[in-house]
Order: sequence, then structure tokens, then C-alpha cells
Amino acid sequence: MAEDSDLEKTEQASPKRLEKAREEGDVPRSRELATVTVLLAAGLSMLMMSEYLGEALRRSMRTGLQFDRAIAYDPIKLILSISNNILDLLIAFSPLAIVLFVVAIASPAFIGGWVFSEKALAPKFSKLNPIKGISNMFSKNSAAELVKSVGKALLVGAVSYWVIKSDMESILTLPLLPLGDGISLISDLLIYGFLSIVAALVFIAAIDVPFQLYQYAEKLKMSKEEVKRESKESDGNPEIKARIRQQQREMSRRRMMAEIPKADVVITNPTHYAVAVKYKEGGMRAPIVVAKGADAVALKIREIAQENQIPTLESPKLARAIYAHTELGKEIPEALYAAVAEILAYVFQMRIYNKEGGFRPEVPETLPVPDDLDPHSLLAKPGIEDTANATGVPA
Repeated sequence: MAEDSDLEKTEQASPKRLEKAREEGDVPRSRELATVTVLLAAGLSMLMMSEYLGEALRRSMRTGLQFDRAIAYDPIKLILSISNNILDLLIAFSPLAIVLFVVAIASPAFIGGWVFSEKALAPKFSKLNPIKGISNMFSKNSAAELVKSVGKALLVGAVSYWVIKSDMESILTLPLLPLGDGISLISDLLIYGFLSIVAALVFIAAIDVPFQLYQYAEKLKMSKEEVKRESKESDGNPEIKARIRQQQREMSRRRMMAEIPKADVVITNPTHYAVAVKYKEGGMRAPIVVAKGADAVALKIREIAQENQIPTLESPKLARAIYAHTELGKEIPEALYAAVAEILAYVFQMRIYNKEGGFRPEVPETLPVPDDLDPHSLLAKPGIEDTANATGVPA
């Protein structure tokens, strides 16, 4: 029973499912909306251009009914006259054709939007399956289309009957009217009847559009199992993601360790924290942290620093402050400038002393580290300054 309930499509389609359907050219469509849009545009255009189109038709009829003896004995002139007449009609009706073309292209934007999909153009041999075709003939969709077609025929028939009945008196007087008046009356009756039928189709389209949207949503509904599977595919396997994150951390750690030999000094806790600081005068606005770590990583930083003869200074409070408030590759906080400057000054002086001799610099006794930057400030006594102890400095 649990498996059956999972197979029931009770969940709304996810954005990924909707996007995939759109890529395959499967979007909601309403043929009734497209039809009524084109017909309405045609009726309104003919209503606005009736005089212009009527004059073009009269001119064409007048030209076609004229008898010219020269044309009767010259087939070339006859063909040329007919061609010119047809060309004049095409030019006269070209604005109407352009309007209908633009409306036909734009109508899909009202529901579903424009979709250009190569997958929709690919042949599908499953559509040639006769068994599936017979089953589709007796599906809910076919029944709904049948009901809609019957309703549309009844509604259009009723509107047509009403239009003819309401204009019956005018229709009966047509034989008694002059030719010009009769043509004008017929034009008015045709346009009025056409727009009345289109109005009925608008009512059908207003019902069909929500129905198509509902049917499309029902078709793309997902079962709970499909939702779980899609979520797993989108988010990825947790074990694989954890493995990827671990590998990313390892790569980041290796890059960090490779930067330690370029550091000027390593400041330690002495055992729990270690930060490697680098400063290039003229090339940096402030010292930056090239490596930092705690516990085992801190031990590895100290080992690499010792192998590359990088000076190491013990300054617990300063090491904790830099570790907590500075990211890799970023400048140290402005509040720690003075403390780090004293350590860098000592390191640079030791380099000069090791090369040239002279007066040996003293290790900074106290370092001005604000208590609010030390993560252990609540456990430390306020007002006590940090004390530095130099180790690993080549003599």
C-alpha cells in the first residue's frame, strides 16, 4: 500500500520539472485562444479598413468586367491585365495579411510563451503506436475535447441563428436596394455577424484557458518518490558532497602550507594556535595572514616554519586575536597594527643583526592587544598586556 501511495502523482510539479518540460517544447497551449485572437484581429481590421478594402474590390471588379477589344485579340495583354489586377488586390489586402501574421506569431505569448525546442521537432516513433493511439481516443482528454467541440458548435450555431433572425428584415430587403447600397448592407451584415460569432468564441476561450492550465498542471504532477529522487539528484549524494568538501579543504590546506615559506614570522599560542604573517613594504597596505591553524594544523605550521627558518614568536593573546578575526589572504585588523608592527620590526632587525652583526634587538616585552579581540578575554584578567617570546629565530 505504501508503494501504491508513492506512485500516486499528488505533488505539484517542481521548477526543475517545469523547466525540463519547457525545454522539450511541452508548454500549456489553448488552440481556442489562438483561434479567437486571430479571428478577432481579422474582424476588427476589416471593420477599420472596410472602406479601403471595398474600394479595392470595386476597382478590381470594374477592371475585370471591362471589355477591351485589343486585349481580346492579344493573349499577352490579357495575361498582363489579369496579373496587374491580382497584384493590386494583393497590395490592397497586404496590411490585413501583415496584421494577421503578427497576431498569429504573438498569440502564443498569452499562454505558455514562445518556445524554440529542437526536441519538439525530433520525430517520435511512439506516436505511431496504434494501441496508444486507440487508448488516447478514449482518454479523459479526448472526452473533454469532444465536449468542448460539441459545445462550441452549439454555441456558434445559436449565435449564428440569432444574428440571422435579428437581421432577417434587412436581408429580405436586399433585392429591392440599389447595387451600391446592397453591397454596403451585405458588408455590414457580414462583419456584424462575424464579430458576433467571434464574441461567442471569446466566451469559449475564457473557459478553455483555465482548463488547459489545470490540465497541464495535472499532467506534470509528481509522485512523492519522484520528488525525493529529484531532490537527491539536485542536491547530490550527501556522502559524495562531504567527500568533495573534504578534498576542497585538503587542497586549500596544501595551498596554505605552500605559502608558509614566504611568511616573515609565525606567531603561536604556543601550542593551540599558529598564524603566519607576511608584510612587504611598499607593496602592501598592511600585513596579511598567509596561513593559520589550530592544534594539529598549528603544529604543522610550526614544523614548516622551522624547516624553512621562518622566525617563530610566542604571543598567545595576539595569535588568538589574529586567528579569530583575520581570514586567509586578508589584512589584519587595524587594532592589531601596533602589536604586529613591533613583532615585524623585531624580525627585520634580527635579519640585519644576523647578516651584519652589531646590537642584538630585544624581544618585545609587551604587545598592545585589545581584550575585545581576544576570544579568551572573558577568562583573562583585564588590563594585562600580551607578552612575546621569540623562538626559532636564527642566531
